[in-house]
Amino acid sequence: METKRKRNRAKQTTSLQARLVASARQARTQARDLPPGAERQKLLRQARQAEQAADMNEFLSLGTPK
Repeated sequence: METKRKRNRAKQTTSLQARLVASARQARTQARDLPPGAERQKLLRQARQAEQAADMNEFLSLGTPK
């Protein structure tokens, strides 16, 4: 019989919004130190995606207008 694996559940200490903003800020900071190239473009793309996700999270958390 297979044993059921326990899920690694960790309580988040910061909000999703704060984590996304921090991730974007960190990616932009790292990209700033790199010369133009593929790695820099990858970090800038990650920063944009994190910013867009933060914007979407904020929009969705507002709820639906009545």
